[in-house]
Amino acid sequence: MTMMKTLLGTAAALAVTAGAGLAEPALIFDLGGKFDKSFNEAAFNGAQKWADETGGTFLEIELTSEAQREQALRRFAEAGANPVITTGFAFATPVGEVAADYPDTKFINIDGWLPEVPANVQLISFQEHEGSYLVGMMAAMASESGTVGFVGGMDIPLIRHFGCGYAQGAKAVNPDITVVANMTGTTPAAWNDPVKGGEIAKAQMSQGADVIYAAAGGTGVGVLEAAADGDILSIGVDSNQNHLYPGKVLTSMLKRVDVAVYNSMKAGDAVETGGFTVLGLAEEGVGVAMDENNAALVSDEMKSAVDEARDKIIAGDLEVVAYYANDSCPVHEF
Repeated sequence: MTMMKTLLGTAAALAVTAGAGLAEPALIFDLGGKFDKSFNEAAFNGAQKWADETGGTFLEIELTSEAQREQALRRFAEAGANPVITTGFAFATPVGEVAADYPDTKFINIDGWLPEVPANVQLISFQEHEGSYLVGMMAAMASESGTVGFVGGMDIPLIRHFGCGYAQGAKAVNPDITVVANMTGTTPAAWNDPVKGGEIAKAQMSQGADVIYAAAGGTGVGVLEAAADGDILSIGVDSNQNHLYPGKVLTSMLKRVDVAVYNSMKAGDAVETGGFTVLGLAEEGVGVAMDENNAALVSDEMKSAVDEARDKIIAGDLEVVAYYANDSCPVHEF
């Protein structure tokens, strides 16, 4: 059972928790909401799994504005929560600034980057381009039109990183394939705008896209819905979204945010800090979702191709170029 703190004005209640001598972990969700069916929900699922297995409780909060980031970090640290886990790249800078004031609290940030990592901070990131390469292959193999789409959330290097891996995978299967790519916006609101996601998907469909990959948080739900309504295939992200539209979602690129949160809570105040953790295919930090909801869509040929590519990437025999390498993608402009 979780102890949910939805308002930042609950300092007194949090202080009571700390006074009781509990060292509960805390989870701060990024903008977009806990049940976004994507990134934040994956984080929640990892925390809930830890709570179910241990009988422990964790503190949590859903932010409603950028201004609440630092306030939430300080409130949980002052309440004695340990570790304090944050989701989303936008938390990295506030975490780096706040951590110095609470040296006995350990802070975990998922998806962020800092030039120097404080001793009580751990940054966890993923090789999203590796998993995106695999779903790009699947998209190209499933496409009948020779055009596939990509809908990103906020236009930042991280999302271009997803798109670049996707384009490389698609072009590895069909060098002549057309990749139509659009970002939803340039502010955090881009993560939670399913209506706009649907509009972008429809525009891509009008350009011939018959498989669309959504890497846009809650916005992606609108992409999946529009694709299903338009009788084309979609690809989910972060969480397994195959079940949202069974038989219409080709697969989902799993980003195991749930594993990162679960492992951090399991380690508790002994969690490793002071550096970076990077999870890729080799660490099972990213992957492709296969289940009963997409079984009829994935051919044996597709499975074999994905398995072979995965093995080659892990062995180092196949390089998927990271967008971060040159702030550009070798096969597509984002």
